[in-house]
Amino acid sequence: MTTVVPSMTTTSPTVTTTGLAGSRLDSSSTREAVHSHLTSLTAVLEQLHGEADRLARWSEALAECLVGGGRLLAAGNGGSAAEAQHLTAELVGRYDGDRRPFSAIALHADTSSLTAIANDYGYEAAYARQVVAHGRPGDIVVLLSGSGRSRNLLMAAEAARQVGATSWAMTGPGPNPLAELCDDAITLPGACGHAQEGHLLALHALCCGFEEQVRVLDAARDSYDGVSAERLHDGVSAERLHDGVSAERGELEGSAA
Repeated sequence: MTTVVPSMTTTSPTVTTTGLAGSRLDSSSTREAVHSHLTSLTAVLEQLHGEADRLARWSEALAECLVGGGRLLAAGNGGSAAEAQHLTAELVGRYDGDRRPFSAIALHADTSSLTAIANDYGYEAAYARQVVAHGRPGDIVVLLSGSGRSRNLLMAAEAARQVGATSWAMTGPGPNPLAELCDDAITLPGACGHAQEGHLLALHALCCGFEEQVRVLDAARDSYDGVSAERLHDGVSAERLHDGVSAERGELEGSAA
């Protein structure tokens, strides 16, 4: 039985619960634990604000990769595996607004491959072997870990380098082996649970930036296609148009170098 004890202050009333033996249990420690957990997220949010530019760069790189026909691979363990699958669902489905689907695979989701590899080669190789199988040069591998020390993720990062893919890590406090092994990383302070909560915010920010960059790339492509069609309509031959575009690209590449 639960009893609410009125309070003379403006704070929440104290809730006492009658246990099996009839004893009265004060829930104030439970509320303190909840408030402490939520308060501790402040440091995570502050760190994420400091990573905004990095997430924007990741968003742009991810859009360039997937729009160009590349693929994202994602992996984690436990709650981090769920977040890896959350990310791939946003890309294959959508995050905010309708758009075409993109190739993204959560490596733990193929349970037959996962268990077969783990059985034959050990759990440490469960993700690395899939990275070698699915990854191609220019692809992106996202690895999520609260500790940054999971052996199967470390091997996945090594496999990403082997196939020429770019690896990004989202981890708990740094420095840690996974963050150091990957091409780039976001490390968040606090306990593992706080890091995982921060990772979800970071993944949503990544998806937000990704979809904006996809719109930018699509608009640039449509503009280019429109100019090409207009030039052809005006009598410019396809061969001359191709030569002109190639020259323009050469000038841009030369200036960038």
